[in-house]
Amino acid sequence: MKTLLLIVFFSLTSSIFAQSIPFHAEGLHEQLISVDLGSGVKQEGVLSLKVGSKKPTRLAVILPGHPSVVRPVVEGSVMTSSQLSGNFLIRARRYLVNDSVASLIVDCRSDSGEYCSSSYQSSLKRHQDVLKLIQEAKKQLPSIDQVWLVGTSMGTVSSAFMPTHEANIYAGAIHTASITEPYGRNSYRELGDFDYKKLNIPQVFIHHRDDPCHITTYSGAKSISDKYQIPLVTVVGGSGFTGAACRAQTEHGFKGKEKEVMTAIGKILMTAKVETLLID
Repeated sequence: MKTLLLIVFFSLTSSIFAQSIPFHAEGLHEQLISVDLGSGVKQEGVLSLKVGSKKPTRLAVILPGHPSVVRPVVEGSVMTSSQLSGNFLIRARRYLVNDSVASLIVDCRSDSGEYCSSSYQSSLKRHQDVLKLIQEAKKQLPSIDQVWLVGTSMGTVSSAFMPTHEANIYAGAIHTASITEPYGRNSYRELGDFDYKKLNIPQVFIHHRDDPCHITTYSGAKSISDKYQIPLVTVVGGSGFTGAACRAQTEHGFKGKEKEVMTAIGKILMTAKVETLLID
């Protein structure tokens, strides 16, 4: 009887513990890393590894969308909550992280308030702040030999501008649901007439064909792709769309296609090549 009770106890305990891990963190081992920027200001991020992974070679630097302020909470070796848990790149990171790929969710600096401005995201200071975080991550993971930027929506201001300040740091940049209409209402003027050629590193655009957001149009992504001869991966389909057009639960956030998109990103990180231009 005692043996049976112990088995039941441990079974229930294991079940409760498993249920406490958020869906977006399943299979991950995570830690909060922080660097001092001076004057009491910090730059934080969440470093994610696949459970059991020892020597990943790629680091995907995740740059989330509006308002680009994460404020993560890490408990029990996983990120349990944040202000942007619903963001496409954050909620789908478990599909990107594997034995070879680790991810680093980038928060905005601690004195940013509730909004990580586009003027800051395009600045040299942003690059310098995030670089300190990347360097700390690489100290912990010396097996990393390539760092890729992966931005979405407003975060593509960062993924576009950061390599312009010091391109040799980055192996490439992947811009998802990119800002294509910088002069639209409530858009980000910094990307007006932005010259993607000056990045001088491999780049890929990933965009949903039916993105409903007025500042991230598919036609705009195709125009930029054609102009600068940068591969454009077109995503079709999905499910469970809900909420405002520019939010993360619509085609803008690749709802229902998270696994396919993240798997494609992982392959690009490993090969620096685009295997397919269509995800359907």
